[in-house]
Amino acid sequence: MKYVEIVAEKGSADTIAAIAEKHEVADMRHSAVGSDGMQASRLLVADDKLQSVLDALQKMLHAQANARIVVLPVEIALPKPSEAERKEEDAAVEAREALYEEVEKNARLDRNFAVLVVLSTIVAAIGLIEDNVAVVIGAMVIAPLLGPNLAFGLGTALGDISLMRKSALTTVVGIVIAIALSIAIGFIWPFDIASRELAARSQVGLDSVALALASGAAAALSMTTGLSSVLVGVMVAVALLPPAVTLGLMLGLKHVDLALGAGLLLAINIVCVNLAIKVVFFLKGIRPRTWWEKKKAKRAMGIYILGWIVTLIILVFFIFGHQKLTS
Repeated sequence: MKYVEIVAEKGSADTIAAIAEKHEVADMRHSAVGSDGMQASRLLVADDKLQSVLDALQKMLHAQANARIVVLPVEIALPKPSEAERKEEDAAVEAREALYEEVEKNARLDRNFAVLVVLSTIVAAIGLIEDNVAVVIGAMVIAPLLGPNLAFGLGTALGDISLMRKSALTTVVGIVIAIALSIAIGFIWPFDIASRELAARSQVGLDSVALALASGAAAALSMTTGLSSVLVGVMVAVALLPPAVTLGLMLGLKHVDLALGAGLLLAINIVCVNLAIKVVFFLKGIRPRTWWEKKKAKRAMGIYILGWIVTLIILVFFIFGHQKLTS
């Protein structure tokens, strides 16, 4: 359940009531009209009806500059919903605005993101060099590169070019920082490349493709259903940082063949994660609000899904070629 409060001009009360009736909200209340001519209305809305209610309210209030809509979570609502209502709410997709707010923060290229990339790169490098699984997992959980990829997928689903550009830039800068720092570490810190953790990130096969696709889909599902705790498992399963760090370390040691394997694994992870995210968002019906935005987003989604599929096919051929060279 969500608690939706609308502050709008007093003449909007009847329209808000009609929207509430149409979408069968659990409860509705109107407050007294204020001295400024604005009136607050409160709706108790089930999660599976939230997006349609918000879309209707935004369409109605778009011309009112002073209108506001605030959505608050509800911890407990009595009487309890029936089993059927509870199942519908559990299956509901998170509101588009809530998804946007969450992923947009992870797409920001700021000092905090750069520091997280540097710290996780150092942690990952130490874990890989020392063959310490626990330390490598610690670097995976920090996972600063997963957020921008989720944001890019959502930007594509919504046709939001600004979010796509922002998240793509953040991803590229993060990967460049990780690789550059890893090259420096590999250059100044000679080490034995017999580490099993390093070897695991220098080899790539079709199992890597399946793992990345499944993990990317799990990440998108966890976002759309609000089960953010699932993301921790995804971070560990398909971390983008360890292969990027392995690529840098191998380049620092001038082991180009091993660097090629790590780079191929990194590319596979990025492509598969983005492809899976886009497909899940499409199947879950994550769309813009207006029809012309939907048309633009649908076209963009089709282009990007096709582009990622073609890229993945090319990378699979590279996997077979790399396996022949190393066998």
